[in-house]
Amino acid sequence: MNALGMIETNSIPLGIDAADAMLKAASVELVAAQPVCAGKYIVIITGEVAAVKSSVEAGKIKAGQRLVDSMVIPHVHEQVPKAINACNEIGQVSAVGVMESFSLCSAVVVADAAVKAADIQLIDIRLGRGLGGKSFITMTGEVAAVRAAVNAGEKMPEAAGMLSESVVIPAPHPDIIKSLY
Repeated sequence: MNALGMIETNSIPLGIDAADAMLKAASVELVAAQPVCAGKYIVIITGEVAAVKSSVEAGKIKAGQRLVDSMVIPHVHEQVPKAINACNEIGQVSAVGVMESFSLCSAVVVADAAVKAADIQLIDIRLGRGLGGKSFITMTGEVAAVRAAVNAGEKMPEAAGMLSESVVIPAPHPDIIKSLY
């Protein structure tokens, strides 16, 4: 897998239709296609860069005016898809960073930028389920690395107007750490 693509719609039926169009448009692998809070539907795919771009374009066309957001990350960091599925292996948790986004697509882009910018581990990229349409990213690493990762994510153009809050907790309580898994 070289690329990760995603569309976000505000219609479940049109989201499912767009997912079908995306999978028929190019040779890509479906990571997730599911409803999320606030009546949205997300489709996440992986594959070669050109195929993912073509697939996302087909999904955008099919979604039409119901498209909320879309994105393609050409060389996605290997931790991102694992964090979307909450299956990254995390060793010892040091500092914790948490970033909250109004857009599900921007959360994925921000998470990719964060993990590429500093020596951190993504814990989770929670996309809209039970969150009123918001998303959040959790990460861990040394305090300076987590701060650098959060800063890199906040500076992404896709984050403009989409991030609501970010925090870095230097020494989280053990019960907070447990709550993140």
